[in-house]
Amino acid sequence: MARAATTSDVFNAIAEPRRRRIIDLLAGGGEQAVGDLVRTTRFRQPDVSKHLNVLRRVRLVSVSRHGRRRLYRLNPGELKPVHDWVKNYERFWTHQLDRIKARAEKMAREQSPSQQNPKQEK
Repeated sequence: MARAATTSDVFNAIAEPRRRRIIDLLAGGGEQAVGDLVRTTRFRQPDVSKHLNVLRRVRLVSVSRHGRRRLYRLNPGELKPVHDWVKNYERFWTHQLDRIKARAEKMAREQSPSQQNPKQEK
């Protein structure tokens, strides 16, 4: 079965770890030029440009020109479909956390009173 194009939707676009790294950097705030992203990520400039193009095509990033520089910024609202999909599975994490909490509370109750409140010597 053929794999979907990286520009077919946001899910395919963010499947690539280097693109997620660029998203993380852009989420840090403001606009960033390709050169800034190259220095921070230490990816090759053509690779950064390629990944930014994919992210732009699925509207995760937008670009504006300031003189000769192109500045990229994150469009976080475009990640909402990912959030909504993952949210369906939150109950599994919540259930696990509830079990861990219950087990820790049970272990604390089973501790002997002398271990819970050691007497202080005068």
